[in-house]
Amino acid sequence: MNWFLALFVKVFSAINTMVIVWLLSFFAFDQSFLLSSGFAAGGAVIGYTMTAMLWNYRMLRKYKLTRSEFKYIKKNLNEAKPKIYRLQKSLFSIRDIPTLKQRMELTKITRKIYSMTKKEPRRFFQAERFYFSHLDSAVELTEKYAFLSGQPKKNWEIQDSLSETRRTLKELTEYIEEDLYHMISDDVDQLKFELDVAKHSIKTLKDSKLETKAGDYNER
Repeated sequence: MNWFLALFVKVFSAINTMVIVWLLSFFAFDQSFLLSSGFAAGGAVIGYTMTAMLWNYRMLRKYKLTRSEFKYIKKNLNEAKPKIYRLQKSLFSIRDIPTLKQRMELTKITRKIYSMTKKEPRRFFQAERFYFSHLDSAVELTEKYAFLSGQPKKNWEIQDSLSETRRTLKELTEYIEEDLYHMISDDVDQLKFELDVAKHSIKTLKDSKLETKAGDYNER
């Protein structure tokens, strides 16, 4: 869902409508400047609203979603965005070299899931565990880990908590990886199907060529 493009199209339509209505009112219908401006403002609102309705209808058809599903997904994506920002901020604030690779992987996966959902909203339903459970857990754990690891002096209890948190984050990262794989499972199945079709077509073509060659040989 390209929100910037949608906003641009709506504003562009509103401005065009406003200009056309003002010119028609002022020159064609000989209205006053003030009245023409009022009509133009109303036309801009109507133009923006109509374009928004048409855009939303187009998006619903494109993504095969109902209006309520579209609003539901958009609401949850808006709520997930600041959580992902908090997660990334916490991960980057941790100064722990041994867990650097794991933290980079977690950042990469969460961003990938979010960007895929924004691009294809219907995938949200394949990633509900991520948005409603795993993301919240990751944010809470990383923020607490970042806080404790940033302490100048650490007793055995803090060290033990940090060690346990690292193990839990590693396990949680694996679950989030599964969330990503679940999102693309249909694509994998589709690819396998297309590969089977392609292999069958290639085999049929090879068999046909062999039969043709055999026929030519027998004719000789």
